[in-house]
Amino acid sequence: MDVPKDLSSYVRVLKMASTPSWQEFSQIAKIAGAGVLFVGTMGFLIAFVMQFVPA
Repeated sequence: MDVPKDLSSYVRVLKMASTPSWQEFSQIAKIAGAGVLFVGTMGFLIAFVMQFVPA
């Protein structure tokens, strides 16, 4: 593990990073929220169906 090389990579990434605009953040939040709702709904439906399927 080459620590100076790793640190320079981290510094380079931090220099490139920027704070997203409110519009960009809002869009990402909506997409992430939709994904969470979709996965939750699928889990609920699977659990609901499994209640009525005999083992």
